[in-house]
Amino acid sequence: MKRIRILMAKAGLDGHDRGIKVVSRALRDAGFEVIYTGLHQTPEMIVESAMQEDVNLVGISVLSGAHMTIFNKVLNLLREKGRDDIVIFGGGIIPLEDMEKLENIGVEKLFGPGTPTSEIIEWTQKKFNIELNS
Repeated sequence: MKRIRILMAKAGLDGHDRGIKVVSRALRDAGFEVIYTGLHQTPEMIVESAMQEDVNLVGISVLSGAHMTIFNKVLNLLREKGRDDIVIFGGGIIPLEDMEKLENIGVEKLFGPGTPTSEIIEWTQKKFNIELNS
């Protein structure tokens, strides 16, 4: 079975990390290899970690309202480094109209508050066409 590596990052100054920890644990329990970077990550730190860890996906949690800036910067840095093959997804408090804009610029999927972890796991499995233990 192909091993999928996921970097989970809490971007910006927001210190609320319960959601990303729940999602990280659920993905890990479903059989994915998950690296959680912790709080207060800059886009540069996220991209550097993603490259060092050779991940397939980066999940970013943003609750601070800086989602347009953070996701855009991460996407641009990955493109500059020739790593636009890394799938970006995320969640947090993001208005629907901004979700659409972010998906149009390259964020693969955004999950809002209250999304069941099973939905995130299922999306990830389908994205890589694999079946894991859930």
